[in-house]
Formats: sequence, structure tokens, C-alpha cells
Amino acid sequence: MASQLGRLSVGPCWRVARGGCGGLRAWSQCGGGGGLRAWSQHSGARRICRPPGPAGTEQSRGLGHGPTARGGPWLGTGLAAALAGLVGLAAAALGHVQRAEMLPKSSGTRAPSLGRSEEEDELARRCGSFMAPPVTDLGELRRRPGDMKTKMELLILETQAQVCQALAQVDGGASFSVDRWERKEGGGGISCVLQDGCVFEKAGVSISVVHGNLSEEAAKQMRSRGKVLKTKDGNKQWWFGGGCDLTPTYLNQEDAVHFHRTLKEACDQHGPELYPKFKKWCDDYFFIAHRGERRGIGGIFFDDLDSPSKEEVFRFVQSCAKAVVPSYIPLVKKHCDDSFTPQEKLWQQLRRGRYVEFNLLYDRGTKFGLFTPGSRIESILMSLPLTARWEYMHSPSENSKEAEILEVLRHPRDWVC
Repeated sequence: MASQLGRLSVGPCWRVARGGCGGLRAWSQCGGGGGLRAWSQHSGARRICRPPGPAGTEQSRGLGHGPTARGGPWLGTGLAAALAGLVGLAAAALGHVQRAEMLPKSSGTRAPSLGRSEEEDELARRCGSFMAPPVTDLGELRRRPGDMKTKMELLILETQAQVCQALAQVDGGASFSVDRWERKEGGGGISCVLQDGCVFEKAGVSISVVHGNLSEEAAKQMRSRGKVLKTKDGNKQWWFGGGCDLTPTYLNQEDAVHFHRTLKEACDQHGPELYPKFKKWCDDYFFIAHRGERRGIGGIFFDDLDSPSKEEVFRFVQSCAKAVVPSYIPLVKKHCDDSFTPQEKLWQQLRRGRYVEFNLLYDRGTKFGLFTPGSRIESILMSLPLTARWEYMHSPSENSKEAEILEVLRHPRDWVC
């Protein structure tokens, strides 16, 4: 999943995680989403997003029950991951900052007291492990423990903390700054960014839980995917989406197999047909049309999943979230002491440029966020690298390592059976 873990949004009623090793987001009209993204000091990036749907009415989709360096710099692999779940009439994007503050991890939740039930104490204990207090008031979360909005918000907060901990541990130098912000139109988010570390040049893991009204542009995008948006008292809708893709600078077949196998194992817990379906969707979604190539070597991607039931799709999303760290962190540990040449660094910068092109021109989550009133631009664009490069008419030499990865980006492979 793109290393942006996700964004959770809440609308009149209630996406869940999306992101590169840099962001976790969640959104929904009464729901949420997020993202994760990481750029190594000499590596690519990682991130989670929602795909752009084709114009016209879209069939409802379901799960398919039926037919740098520490010691030496490295040109690392990038990961982007996102999970999204949406309940409500429509989804709202990352919000305007009404208040942004650096919060210590310990702030927000109080220690369990004698008068509380075990269930309340368990929620307080769980929230105490997050990077910051939940966006939604703790009292409200306690009042609706079984509600899908509560489950999604807690899932993305938990995933955000796990990913941040794993990345910081691998980096061994810099720590995450935690920016907890509120959106005056409704909701808020938590953006965690690590920068100029020993291994990672930049890593971001952001979540948002927002609600409110859609702009006409955002509503238009939803309708293009077959969403029936009505007036304020119209019918509520729910769906889930997410994804995770790997964006290496150079091809390492062993790494590609590990990454895809880990995601496949997560999918296979819920049906053997899911990985092939969502792997192809990922290859199709992360396509830079004007270049005729993908931004990376794929992973999984899904969106608009609304069957067989909320609970079953939620369990699938949980499995995908748990696969982010084991799919990516072993690759960072394996290569963080690799050396690189100036030519290899140049190629990495050019590949980052392709990543930027996709995010700004095609990514559904980015466009949706920019179209939403009160958008928090810093959080939406957090997944972009610190540096990138564009060269006029650049073309790699024939039979070079650069040409090898380019061939895979133009013609996706099946990495696991």
C-alpha cells in the first residue's frame, strides 16, 4: 500500500486509510480515511490512495464472493499505502487547519480510573498508544463502540502508530513530529512527519477524520463513479477502498516477490480471487497515461467495495492494514546500507518526478482533497518528495538497469502465483 496510510473523513453522516510512507488519511461523510508515504535518503517513496473511476455509472463492487544510510546511503524502494472506508452521503477531504499543534504522545487520554468499566478502560488504554488523541471526542467513541465510524477511526489511528514506530525504529535517528489539526468545516486529522533522518529523507503517516458538505467539483467526481448523491436528508451510502504499491528505483526481483507475496497472503485470508483482481486494479490505477508507464511495480488497489457486508469488508481492510509493515520494512532493513553512484542517484530523482506527476495529475485522493472546502494543503501534499528532477528527453541506455525497471513499469509482471 502506498506508504501514505490513510485518511478518514466524516460527512453529514460519517475514506479510510490512504497514503506513502508518509501519510495515513481517512475520510467519509460520516466516516474516515488516510495515507502513508516514505522517501528514503536515497530511495523511492511509498503511499495509499483511491483510484479514479471511469465516467458513468459503476456497478457496486464487493470482495468477489462469486465468479543515507546508516553506514552507507541506498537508493531505496518506496512504498505507498492507503485504506479507505466511507459511510454516509458523500466524502469530505482533509480539512482546513483551525488549530495545529505539536502534541506529545502522552497527551489526550487519561489513565483509567476506578469508576470506569473495563470497556472504557480498554478504549483509554488503546488510545494511549496512538500518536495523538483521537480526532473524535473520546466520549462519543465510547457511546458508539460498535459503530463502523468508530471502528474505522480506531483502526487507522492504530495503524498510524504501528507504522510510525516501525519507521522510526529503522531510521534510528530522527523522530516523528506530530501535528494534530482541526478543520472548521468539521473533523480534523493527525499528520506525522519524519524528515532528514539517518535512513529516511522524508516519511509521512497521516490520518484525517472529516465531515461536512462536498463542493460541486468533489460531488461531480463522486457521481462519475456512480454515487447517487441527494439532498441533506437523502440516503446514506457506505463503501471501502485502499491500496499499497511499491515504487523502487531499480528492480530487485526478490524484493518484488516478497512485497507481493505478503499482500497476497493478506488477501488470501478472505478469498483466493482477491489478490489477482486487486493486483490488476493496482496496475491499471497507478498508470501515468502521458508517459505510458506505471509509477511502480504494483501491489493491490481497491475502491467502492460495498459487499458482501460492512463487517466482512472491514475485516479484509484490517488484514491489508496489518500487511503494510511486514511487506515493506524488511526491504528497508535489507538495503539501508547499500551504496550508490551519482548516476543511480540521478535516476532516482527522475523516478521521483514520475511519482509527482501521477500524484498531481491523476491521483483521486489528491484531486478530491483539493476540491473540498477547507482542504488542508500541507497534509494533502505531504506525500511529495523533498527533491525530484525532470530532464528534457531523458532516455536510459539499452540493456541498462534503468531500462530494465522501465520495461517492468511499461509491462507489469505477475510476481507470485
